[in-house]
Amino acid sequence: MKNREKIIQYGRSVIESERDAISGLLPLLDDNFAGVVDLILQCKGKVIVSGIGKSAVIAQKIVATFNSTGTTSVFLHAADAIHGDLGIIRDEDIIIMLSKSGETPEIKVLVPLLKARGNKMVAIVGNRNSYLASRSDFILDVTVSKEACPNNLAPTASTTAQLVMGDAVAVSLLECRGFTASDFARIHPGGALGKKLYLRVEDIYLKNEKPQVQKDDDLRKVIVEISAKRLGATAVLDGELLLGIITDGDLRRMLMNNPRLDAIKASDIMTKNPKSIASSDHVVDALAIMRMYNITQLPVMEDSIYKGVIHLHDILNEGIL
Repeated sequence: MKNREKIIQYGRSVIESERDAISGLLPLLDDNFAGVVDLILQCKGKVIVSGIGKSAVIAQKIVATFNSTGTTSVFLHAADAIHGDLGIIRDEDIIIMLSKSGETPEIKVLVPLLKARGNKMVAIVGNRNSYLASRSDFILDVTVSKEACPNNLAPTASTTAQLVMGDAVAVSLLECRGFTASDFARIHPGGALGKKLYLRVEDIYLKNEKPQVQKDDDLRKVIVEISAKRLGATAVLDGELLLGIITDGDLRRMLMNNPRLDAIKASDIMTKNPKSIASSDHVVDALAIMRMYNITQLPVMEDSIYKGVIHLHDILNEGIL
């Protein structure tokens, strides 16, 4: 590869430039930041985030982060706003406007219209002396000394700074609201992330058979039960009381010892006092137990009564790793 080291150095210089841009935000945080967070906490409407060009792309990501952390938010493209989309705004809404220069033509047309409506306006802007900054109620300064682009033209460090400032606001709101993992799960029910937070053992183990033998059942009954229920294991009971578990691995180890097979009872080869999981526990907790003890099945208990088995494959099929 030609100029391999030079290419790597290009990449490093970009990362360094953007790192410096983010670090440069720290001294720029002031009472405006606290004011913006408090304003949004008190908002009775929604947060509308707007911008144009690359700033519009960052605005969309900020909206996604707000919505996923409990702040109702909508994206409004600055150009579309002046062609009919202003109808999305209500009196109680807050406007956050993103712009590096704060001087783009669309911004200059849109801002007076928003001010006339009386909505509170927040500028995430790279120029405190700009048109946008001068007409906003709060300014979040995202000034950068230079772009990562060698020509200092392509929005790179400046858009990264906007993104980080948006994240800072979103996470501060999350902290102030006491937004919990359970709250997060309600908003993210789909995918592995949501399932880790809300899916419970009772949601999936009921799809399985309920393998079980009594403690005095013979080896043939044990083998038939494990084979028929297709979970690679069976519970061993004394009436309804769980005494142990027999896995297909236990059977293989027993056969290798070559005992008198006709004399073996379930209680002779079971693992006593097996690890188990409550039906109301989260599936991710079952996975943690399986990983800790290097096992693939767990008896499921409900009020100390054996209810069935959850298998590692059940968890993997749900996309939880």
